[in-house]
Amino acid sequence: MHSFSGSEDWRDGGFGLYIHWPFCMAKCPYCDFNSHVAQHIDQSRWAAAYEVEIDRIAAETEGRVLNSVFFGGGTPSLMLPETVDRVLSRVRARWSLANDVEITLEANPTSVEAGRFHGYRDAGVNRISMGVQSLNERDLKALGRMHSVTEARAAFDIARDVFDRVSFDLIYARQHQTPEDWRAELSEALSMAVDHLSLYQLTIEPNTAFGARYDRGLLRGLPDEDNADEMWDITQEVADRLGFPAYEISNHARAGAESRHNSVYWRYGDYAGIGPGAHGRLTLNGQRYATETPLAPGRWLEDVEKTGKSETVRAALTPTDQLEEFVMMGLRLSEGISKARLYRLGGARLQANIDRVIEIGMLEQVGDSLRTTTAGRPVLNAILREVLAD
Repeated sequence: MHSFSGSEDWRDGGFGLYIHWPFCMAKCPYCDFNSHVAQHIDQSRWAAAYEVEIDRIAAETEGRVLNSVFFGGGTPSLMLPETVDRVLSRVRARWSLANDVEITLEANPTSVEAGRFHGYRDAGVNRISMGVQSLNERDLKALGRMHSVTEARAAFDIARDVFDRVSFDLIYARQHQTPEDWRAELSEALSMAVDHLSLYQLTIEPNTAFGARYDRGLLRGLPDEDNADEMWDITQEVADRLGFPAYEISNHARAGAESRHNSVYWRYGDYAGIGPGAHGRLTLNGQRYATETPLAPGRWLEDVEKTGKSETVRAALTPTDQLEEFVMMGLRLSEGISKARLYRLGGARLQANIDRVIEIGMLEQVGDSLRTTTAGRPVLNAILREVLAD
């Protein structure tokens, strides 16, 4: 563990770059991300805007080594390989890249073509994250996905042939899904998996089509709490047994294949957010800032072209903000958080709260590491409330 002053704390988590591509072929009913359906996209205009933003942030973060780049969305696999190539060429020109730099692109099975994947690899992408969501035909339709199970498998096979590192997402606790259904589906998924799986419980978010249906009593067959809890237990048990232990609440990987980009977030490093609605955390001159950009793609593009920047928010984070974010992100990881780093960020005042949660068996301290116990993991939100209580 490095020993840095609070102002250089980000170095313990590393430095990443997030690039948001806001366009999709269709809007999924459960999705509350900033995604838009557009008929025509001038990709070279978008590439130029990304280049301007990379130049701006690189000038402020000169001399840093970049650990990861993540193309998220939206559906980044709708980007032309030439667009990705332009963005990554500019990234390489402006930052030193870590020897083990991870460059991930999110892909939907409907927009996967072998030729395009080869183009992404040639541009420098070395990891693919696939939005499969379900290996059940009926549920894919209910989730508003555009692909079939056959297409998902075919796309996955292409990804596996082209890339060494492939992750895919599944959603569980879906309508009319039983724990037995999930056990079978998860076992099947793990037999396909390369090195990483993200397994999310379906949550009904406000301002989504599912949210509106749920409010009107039209979203039937969601599992009750007991069933959802059993599905959580099945997830841990089956993934552990098949060599994909959870290294974070919703993420499972073979040893060494953990997502480096997401680990920058969870270990509370710095990351620059580029693109419509992208958030960032940047430490500049010893002060950590939260950054935001406009949500609307047209507004973002226009801002960059007219003013050379798209940032709408750059808010200085107080020591309390930073401490809380560090704890909230870090306790998601099975490795937990460093006690020394917690104290460096002002966490000594939380010790009495921490002791109480250790006493009831929900947290444990092992050496310098403070982490949730097996019993504590499913109730992380309650633990965070207790630890961060005034």
